[in-house]
Amino acid sequence: MDKLIKATALNGEVRIIAAQTTDLVNKAVTIHGCAAGAAVAFGRMLTAGCIVGSMLKAEQDTMTLQIDGGGPIKGITVTSYSDAHVKGYVGNPAADLPLNEKGKVDVAGLVGREGSLMVIRDMGLREPYVGQVPIVTGEIGDDLAYYYTVSEQTPSAVGLGVLIDTDYSIKAAGGFIIQMMPDANEMAADLITYRLEEVKSITEMMSGGMNIEDIVKHIFEDMQLEILESMTPEYRCDCTREIVEQALISIGEQELSKLYEEGKTEELQCHYCNEKYLFTKEDFGRILEEIKK
Repeated sequence: MDKLIKATALNGEVRIIAAQTTDLVNKAVTIHGCAAGAAVAFGRMLTAGCIVGSMLKAEQDTMTLQIDGGGPIKGITVTSYSDAHVKGYVGNPAADLPLNEKGKVDVAGLVGREGSLMVIRDMGLREPYVGQVPIVTGEIGDDLAYYYTVSEQTPSAVGLGVLIDTDYSIKAAGGFIIQMMPDANEMAADLITYRLEEVKSITEMMSGGMNIEDIVKHIFEDMQLEILESMTPEYRCDCTREIVEQALISIGEQELSKLYEEGKTEELQCHYCNEKYLFTKEDFGRILEEIKK
């Protein structure tokens, strides 16, 4: 079962958020019909999304991560919420490449390196906060760590992993973000860096039978680890017919009138969950009447 935990270590000098996301990634890549390479890249972004989303303070706040480096995957967008649920889509879910020189999925090649990672935090203000950094490696975890270290002056380590099974389902997915608090001892960062270099990858530990809590306890053994909170991350789209109608209204009366006059039934599909909504001539007429009221 998927799980996200928040914790501190070294007497509060270090903040940890870690998540096991196998089920939600499986659900998302099935909905979007992702090829193996696209599934790994999308899974990393979804895992990152639920981790950073869980940092949001208010229920109505959202965090959107977008990465596009000009690679064949044609960009990935993930929107996340404070309860750690996420939704997202891939520009080209059929994207795949041969394994890289390490025998692993070539996420960097799929994402590309000529572009940026964008972080959009919408807190209900007039304008959302938008942060942007150039892509460093295209591996997603490194790029997110670079964003937090440079844009938010919070030294961070990010680990993200997705392991594909022989039947192309997701065998294991998960990740973590580890951040140094403002008054942290410099030696604490060195100690954690050393520990991360010594442990296996998160997907290796998961496929070996460890859950996310076991993994965090293993990494932070003898470091005054304190688990503060846990929640269940999930892939969930909140689209409704009413929301799609609002999107239609936003195209303007002139365009809606044109659709009405053509008299055809239009099918609109949600990017995030592929749910299809049919709108007839009568529907367009009703929407036009409501606009004019």
